[in-house]
Amino acid sequence: MSTEERIRNARLRALVMPAERAAAFIQPGENVAMSGFTGSGYPKAVPLALAGHIERAHAAGQPFQIKVLTGASTAPELDGALAKVDGMSMRLPFQTDPTARNKINAGQMEYIDMHLSHVAQQTWFGTYGELDTAIVEVSAIREDGRLVPSTSVGNNKTWLDLAKKVIIEVNHWQPAGVDGMHDVYYGTALPPHRRPIPLVNANDRIGEPYLRVDLDKVVAVVETDGPDRNSPFKPADAESERIAAHLIEFLQHEVKQGRLPRNLLPLQSGVGNIPNAVLAGLGKSGLRDLNAFTEVIQDGMLDLLKSGVLKSASCTGFALSPEANEEFKRNIAFYRERIVMRTQEISNHPELVRRLGCIAMNGMIEADLYGNVNSTHVMGTKIMNGIGGSGDFARNGFLSTFLSPSTAKNGTISALVPMVSHVDHTEHDVSVIVTEQGLADLRGLSPKQRAKALLAHCVHPDYRDPLQGYFDRASRDSFGKHTPHLLPEALSWHQRWLDTGTMQA
Repeated sequence: MSTEERIRNARLRALVMPAERAAAFIQPGENVAMSGFTGSGYPKAVPLALAGHIERAHAAGQPFQIKVLTGASTAPELDGALAKVDGMSMRLPFQTDPTARNKINAGQMEYIDMHLSHVAQQTWFGTYGELDTAIVEVSAIREDGRLVPSTSVGNNKTWLDLAKKVIIEVNHWQPAGVDGMHDVYYGTALPPHRRPIPLVNANDRIGEPYLRVDLDKVVAVVETDGPDRNSPFKPADAESERIAAHLIEFLQHEVKQGRLPRNLLPLQSGVGNIPNAVLAGLGKSGLRDLNAFTEVIQDGMLDLLKSGVLKSASCTGFALSPEANEEFKRNIAFYRERIVMRTQEISNHPELVRRLGCIAMNGMIEADLYGNVNSTHVMGTKIMNGIGGSGDFARNGFLSTFLSPSTAKNGTISALVPMVSHVDHTEHDVSVIVTEQGLADLRGLSPKQRAKALLAHCVHPDYRDPLQGYFDRASRDSFGKHTPHLLPEALSWHQRWLDTGTMQA
């Protein structure tokens, strides 16, 4: 499509300029909010150009860093490029970039890991200071100046509302057919003036298809033609398939027991190979007429929509492999009728998650004997990615499940430990834990009963006897017997790995 077709507002079309010139509007010390959610819908050109400006400033001995806020993770052209030149003094609320991760863990960049549903509200309250600039990718600009979002919505509504300056990237790679897929709700308000959100079903539309922007704040429009960047999914291995099979068998059992309806409840799925394997398993399970109320649509959900197993899906962004992206673009008219893309303050809204009764399926790094889950920190100190939206759904969902292989690093790390080295999801928010060894339903169990269920069903055989031994001794010698622990030993497995390279004694 031509510039005139993509940018139909003449006033904004007159602001089209190269990314280098647009990036010059951003000054050292600014708070810069950018679009993007799990490698989709993030600005492709201006952050790269900005990284060049920062690198040249540093070479000249001039300080230049910014604080960066997004919806969630982005891609190398944004997080990677800015981290490489030490361009970010602070990053929030979620990241997956290896360069940024290394800077954070080396203490060279500050990072706020937080619930994704909280970001917009806290920004409105001024928690992070005033927003100086917003850089937002869209697929098109309408005649009246409203913006057609691209493959993520995230916090873009908030960024456009609050930023003093706005830079818009119009990406020609994004399919024009996404027009009409979005649902941007402008009815939210800050406490104490909130009113009920009129969403009753997972696929309800309650807002507008477009983003509003004050044209007086727009300082630049940049045209791009670049793909979203998401890592391709690996084919499901035997371990992932066993985890998926355990969970699907459990869901089928819950249906038979009358605790779930035949079409389940709205599904939320984290991103990765194991959740994708679960989605593939659902396609073969015989379950039908499912719905999703989730953050991200990945390959497996497209497959379920195409097969008719999934009737509809609500999200705030995509995490599609290159092959799935092509499928999405080829059949976009089909998917536009079945997918609703929302702002993340709606897609992750705790009250909606609770009211709709979502089934949450998320990954973890480790869990302890009593069902506390660490999903963010390796050995309690090194951030991996972040909590993302898992807490929004785990705390508020009808059924909260956490999935993981029972070991990591070639068996040197056990995913089930005496005490987690960092807590993201307390035992009160965890319903079910699944590994390739089996599934532990922790609902309705006391702490010691949870420990017995996890020992019986989820622990790898190489670690079962040592963990059983710890639990037996703690049950006998602990200061208290309600949640038994031996404090000098509780984190000894982690220290052993740091000292010797394995948790095994």
